[in-house]
Amino acid sequence: MIDNTIPDLSVQHDEALSLLRVEWASGEDIRTFRKSAEQLLELARRLEVRHMLLDMNSFPDISVYDQVWLGINWMPGLVKLPLERVVLAINRRRVHNQLAIDSLIAMSRPFIKFDIQYFLTATPGLHWLCDFSDRLPALLAEWRAVYGPELPDTSHLLSEPEALYLPGL
Repeated sequence: MIDNTIPDLSVQHDEALSLLRVEWASGEDIRTFRKSAEQLLELARRLEVRHMLLDMNSFPDISVYDQVWLGINWMPGLVKLPLERVVLAINRRRVHNQLAIDSLIAMSRPFIKFDIQYFLTATPGLHWLCDFSDRLPALLAEWRAVYGPELPDTSHLLSEPEALYLPGL
């Protein structure tokens, strides 16, 4: 079921799988990030979610101030949820957010009781979260009908920026 209660987030919930899928839906506008994060935590608490997918590919770079806020105010609530599995979908080119996530996890590691896995895109992560459930095709179709298809991971096609110097000079 698509949940439109948090304006900044694209959210899908499946009660039978105890699954919550989340993507950022406000582009580069991150002014209400903290409020949305609090609402997400409350939604996950109310639904007693055991499996969560956070597609970090859709999130803008998380500021240092928001990282500190997440560590102090959000992570303590997250680790109290009845989560069993969390997927973080993040492209290898999203280095800033990858480092932010890694530091939040490292800080909270003693309190994390759930399994965390990284995937480049959401769909393979959903397969893992759902244990390849036969419900997954319907969930993917519902998501596509509302939010459109997931963009493929094309990071392997991108080259590094060309050096702006001439070797040997």
